[in-house]
Parts: sequence; structure tokens; C-alpha cells
Amino acid sequence: MKPLLKKDIDAFLKRFDNFIDAELRFIEIVSATTVKITLAAQDSARGFDWITLTLEFNGISDAMLLENSKLSHVDMSEGITLLCENNLFAFGIGSYNDLRNITDSLCYIKADSLKYSQDEF
Repeated sequence: MKPLLKKDIDAFLKRFDNFIDAELRFIEIVSATTVKITLAAQDSARGFDWITLTLEFNGISDAMLLENSKLSHVDMSEGITLLCENNLFAFGIGSYNDLRNITDSLCYIKADSLKYSQDEF
């Protein structure tokens, strides 16, 4: 797992086109304060080949998660939002512009840190 820093979030989202039309694969609750989300997305750095990415959130202070059985039905046409405000990382399905409204997402996470790993499709 590699840390995703605040300064790298915009480039990361651009590389994967904000995860528009990506596939949510799996949500794993590792502990009360750690969650992993696995997605499949097209990588512009690899000629838009599909790859699997895992996002790991640590130090979670607030979250609303979906059951894995419902993930294949989630509309990903607006992609995801990744933000970092006040040293807090936030993830949400859909397009949101600040930490306050990300809780409107049907699935969101607020955490102290964010890491990622990439793998084959």
C-alpha cells in the first residue's frame, strides 16, 4: 500500500477519470477504524487498460457503507469524490465539492489517512 497524499489526490483522480463508470467490487471492514474499498477502473497511464485498485482508509471517524451484495447495482456515472480538508480524507460515491456535503452520498468515509494499491484486472 502506498500513501495517497493531499497534494496527489487531483492527479490520482484525473489518472482514473474520477472513476466514472468504474466498478465497485468489494468493501472490507478490517476493523472499527479501517476499511478497504476495491474498485476496477480504467488507467490512463496504461492506455486505459482496466486495473483493480484498493483504497484503504485508516482512522475512520464517520462512514456509511453499502452491503457487498448491492455494489454491482451502484450507478458510477458520476464517479467518486476524494477530498482532503482539515487533515481529514473523505471518500464518496458521486460528485461532491466539500466535506460537509459528502455525507449526502449513499456511501461515504471520513478518515485520518488514505493508502492505495493497484493490481491486475
